[in-house]
Amino acid sequence: MSVPKKKRTRGSKKRRASHFALKKIKTVLCSRCKRPKLPHQVCSFCGTYKNQEVLKSQLDKKEEKKLAKQKAQAG
Repeated sequence: MSVPKKKRTRGSKKRRASHFALKKIKTVLCSRCKRPKLPHQVCSFCGTYKNQEVLKSQLDKKEEKKLAKQKAQAG
């Protein structure tokens, strides 16, 4: 097993670690609901990608649950 020949200096350590900084997440606005989202991803709020609805939105799912509950109580 190899052992380092010399101690790594403070400056050398900091220069090496300078690339470890976190980068900001870049976002774009959804073309339909105008909320920030990650690029090349489906919008998590309205469920669209490239102006096409891919997923049902969360609001639709809540409405479906309410309708199912009302049907169960009525019938």
